[in-house]
Amino acid sequence: MASGKITVERFLKLGESIPICDVRSPSEFNAGHIPAAVSIPLFNDTERETIGIIYKMEGRIPAIVEGLRQSAHSMSLKLEEALRIAGNGKLLVYCWRGGMRSETMAWLFSLGDIETEVLEGGYKSYRHYILNFLSEKRKMIVLGGLTGSSKSHILRHIETSGKQIVDLEGLANHKGSAFGSLGQPSQPTTEQFANLLFEKWKQMDRSLPFWVEDESRNIGSVFMPDNFYVNMQNTPTIILIMNSKIRIPRLMEEYSTYPPESLKASILKIRKRLGGDNTRDAVDAVEKGDFARAIEITLNYYDKAYMFGLKKKNHENIIYVETDCDDIETNSLKVLDAADRITW
Repeated sequence: MASGKITVERFLKLGESIPICDVRSPSEFNAGHIPAAVSIPLFNDTERETIGIIYKMEGRIPAIVEGLRQSAHSMSLKLEEALRIAGNGKLLVYCWRGGMRSETMAWLFSLGDIETEVLEGGYKSYRHYILNFLSEKRKMIVLGGLTGSSKSHILRHIETSGKQIVDLEGLANHKGSAFGSLGQPSQPTTEQFANLLFEKWKQMDRSLPFWVEDESRNIGSVFMPDNFYVNMQNTPTIILIMNSKIRIPRLMEEYSTYPPESLKASILKIRKRLGGDNTRDAVDAVEKGDFARAIEITLNYYDKAYMFGLKKKNHENIIYVETDCDDIETNSLKVLDAADRITW
C-alpha cells in the first residue's frame, strides 16, 4: 500500500536500502535522475507530449482521461517490473513534482502489495536540495598543474594513502582538454554530472579536507555547478610545476595509441586558438607519426591558457611545487608535504 509523501532527506536515506523508481518519461530520465534510480515511466515521451497538450488546451480532467487511455495497455508490465525490483516489498517513487504521476504509480504498485514512499516535491525538490548541498563551503584542496603533469594519477595515489578525493574528470567521462574524450564513454548531461557529484560529495567526512583536480568551468560538454566552481577558485591550490620535456613522454604514451584521424580531429577543435600555422604543423606531425612534435605544439597553447587562468585565483591560496621527475609516488609526497603547510 502507498504510505504517503516524505522529505528529500528521508527519501535519500531510505534510498540507501530501498530501490528507487523514477516514473518520469524516458527523455526526462536521460536528462538527469537520482543515480540509483530505475526507470519505470508512466508515459513514454510521445504520450507525455500528447497529454501535456490536452492539459493546456482542455484542462485537467480530459488530460487524466487521456492519460488513463494511453497507459492502460501497459499497466501490467509496469507492475511486473516494479515487483521485480522491489526489495522486501518496498519501493521509493518520484516524478517531476511529486504529483499525479508518482501518486498513480504508487497506487498501481500497491495493487501488488508493494509498500511505497513518494518523494515530496519530486525530482525538482531533489535538484534544489543537491545544488544547495554542493554550494556549501568545505575544506577543499585543488591540485593544479600544466597539462601532462599526471595530476589524475597523483590524486589516485593520494587516495590510496587515505585522503578524500573527488575525481571530477572521472564523473564527467572526460579528461578536460580537446583530446579528453578519446577512449572515454559518453559524457553525462550537466544535470546528471551534478547528481553524480552529490552522490560522491555526500559520502565525504566534512571535518576533513577533500581533493579535486583543477579544472575550467566545463569539462568537455559538462559544466560544473556554479557555486561549487566558485568555491574551487577560492580554496587552497597546489600547483605542480613540471618541464614540458618531462611531460611529453607520458602524453605520448597516453595518446599515441589512438587513431591518427581521432588525434587530428581533436587538434582541429582548437584550431582557432592554435592559429593556422600551428594547426597545420600539428596535423602534419600526426600524419608523419611525430607525436612528440604534435604534443609540443599543443602543449604550448595549453600551458599559456592554464597560466592565464591562474590569474583568476587568489594568489594567497596558491602553493607552487617544483619537480624534475614524472614519478607518481615522488610527486605525491611533494604534494602532500605542501598540503601540510595549509592552515584552515
